[in-house]
Amino acid sequence: MTSPQNGDPSGGGIPPLEKRGELERGLGLKEAVALNMIEMVGVGPFVVIPLVIKAMGGPQCLLAWAAGAALALLDGFVWSELGAAMPLAGGSYVFLREAYGPGRMGRMMSFLFVWQTLIQAPLSLASGAIGFSQYASYLYPLGKYGEKALSGLLVIALVLLLYRRIGSIGRISLFLWAGVVGTILWLIWGGVTHFQPKLVFTYAPGAWDFSWMFFAMLGSATVNTIYTYWGYYNICHLGGEIQNPERNIPRGIFLSIIGIAVLYLAMQTSILGVLPWQQAQDSPFIVSAFIEKLYGSGAARFATVMVLWIAFASVFSSLLGYSRVPYSAALDGNFFGVFARVHPKKRFPHVSLLFLGALTFVFALLFKLRTVIAAILAMRLIIQFIGQAVGVMLLRRRWSADRLPFKMWLYPLPALLTIVGWIWLFLRTGRAVWWGLFVIVLGLAVFLVRSRLRREWPFLAAGAEAAR
Repeated sequence: MTSPQNGDPSGGGIPPLEKRGELERGLGLKEAVALNMIEMVGVGPFVVIPLVIKAMGGPQCLLAWAAGAALALLDGFVWSELGAAMPLAGGSYVFLREAYGPGRMGRMMSFLFVWQTLIQAPLSLASGAIGFSQYASYLYPLGKYGEKALSGLLVIALVLLLYRRIGSIGRISLFLWAGVVGTILWLIWGGVTHFQPKLVFTYAPGAWDFSWMFFAMLGSATVNTIYTYWGYYNICHLGGEIQNPERNIPRGIFLSIIGIAVLYLAMQTSILGVLPWQQAQDSPFIVSAFIEKLYGSGAARFATVMVLWIAFASVFSSLLGYSRVPYSAALDGNFFGVFARVHPKKRFPHVSLLFLGALTFVFALLFKLRTVIAAILAMRLIIQFIGQAVGVMLLRRRWSADRLPFKMWLYPLPALLTIVGWIWLFLRTGRAVWWGLFVIVLGLAVFLVRSRLRREWPFLAAGAEAAR
């Protein structure tokens, strides 16, 4: 049987790869891992480390970092199975469409994903730009408007850097990755060589009281840690540009998650072994404070520059991946056709990149960092993450085994545990729950009105649908 990604007419409606916008498969495994890892790190961990310590009330915050890694690994099985089977631009857009049935429920789910992406993707990208400018104020006090100006300039610079062929971007990603990993290894080395065990094992009274309050605090802390792990799926959105995707997408996902989890846990332990947690939980520039205590103010300024490098690399990778989502939807006729345009010489979706860059620029000027993290989580969990975990089980019932190049271990346990974990986190996002539900309901209303006007499912009679 011909695999769906190669154009099987009975395989769920996926067009042949060569007909989907003529993208260039220029990213190998090392570039895929690099793009994933630089998106995962970003400024996120350096911003949320104090929040996680405060939420847990001591060094037991390491449990929240481990919980985030475990949930990412479980979800990684879902992304790997879907990504290997459907290595196309847009990632989740294609997965949801095919899993729930193209032309019917799948069209609604994929539309809702694009709808939420138009809101949460610029918010997510803007959060990285805002975090960049806030952390830069350690070097020079910028003030409110100075920070906003720097955030906007960062977005413009990133769009200009991404406006090139995918092969060139792959080489840039490796260069940025070297700086990201090198910085984290330096932080870990500094902590290891100055480690004070008594700091890590000094707990507040009742720290390990496994009551409902303990697990509520763990949930709140994990909301922040999982935010720093997200990005392990970025290569799925770039599926149409990955070489040997049936093997490289699963490998890239798991190598990224395991590598970043080890680095995060080692880095957090190193910091707690140098800075008392009571001090660390209130430090807005925790890495700079950590390095300053070890090596002095000059080294702290250099460390701040490297944190900015990491933040820049993360937004670079994120903007690259997100720009493929409206492009993929436009190819299906499920979004404005102009977004399907590919640059005639550089072979990348330039209209989609410019549009998301413009939205990110506006959002970076309008919002504050802390207000967007929970909102991003709440918007994405229901449709994208829970929707995909359910979708992979639906796909297993509809597709034969030979159409799935990668199959998750111990199926369906990882998918079921992923669903439970995402529901738990969704309920821990606080008031952002209502914001996430509002975005979904509003998107559903837009979809139904649009489908009614276009006489598409669910307003298309069964006979007329079959005739189409």
